[in-house]
Amino acid sequence: MSENSSISPSALAKRAGQATVDLIDVRTPLEFREVHAEPARNIPLDSLDPQQVMKARNGSADQPLYVICKGGTRGAKAQQKFIDAGYANVINVEGGTEAWAGAGLPVVRGQKAMSLERQVRIAAGFIVLVGALLGIIVHPYFAGISAFVGAGLMFAGITNSCAMGMLIAKMPWNQSQDGSCSL
Repeated sequence: MSENSSISPSALAKRAGQATVDLIDVRTPLEFREVHAEPARNIPLDSLDPQQVMKARNGSADQPLYVICKGGTRGAKAQQKFIDAGYANVINVEGGTEAWAGAGLPVVRGQKAMSLERQVRIAAGFIVLVGALLGIIVHPYFAGISAFVGAGLMFAGITNSCAMGMLIAKMPWNQSQDGSCSL
């Protein structure tokens, strides 16, 4: 396959009906536990090691590897990691798990969890509020806390990456208790 190739969820499901497909979900273990495409296994993007994944495929390295996330962005990042490591036969699932479920394809549903995006909004809002209150009550320099968070949110929007989200994803309450992350 060429660099940055993608496949629709329905086309992948059709292939999965004809042969075994290797589908890696690169979301956090908590997101994966909540809902994932039936044939997917979980390897979070932040711990994805392309060489280790390909070595573990035992002779099926020439077969396409499919990556999926929530909406396609992290899947594209995972795909690029593989391409950068010299593995070009990696295909991103268009629209991610949301599109997979939206197409009525089989999913595994588990325990509901608060989304990472919602946790980031709560944390950012709390830090901005505390910074503003400290700036009013204690010293004006504490307003810098709110400015720092605002700048971080702008950077996250511009670069489409969120340091706070990556940090919150590593918190204990966002880790799967059943060890669902596997190679």
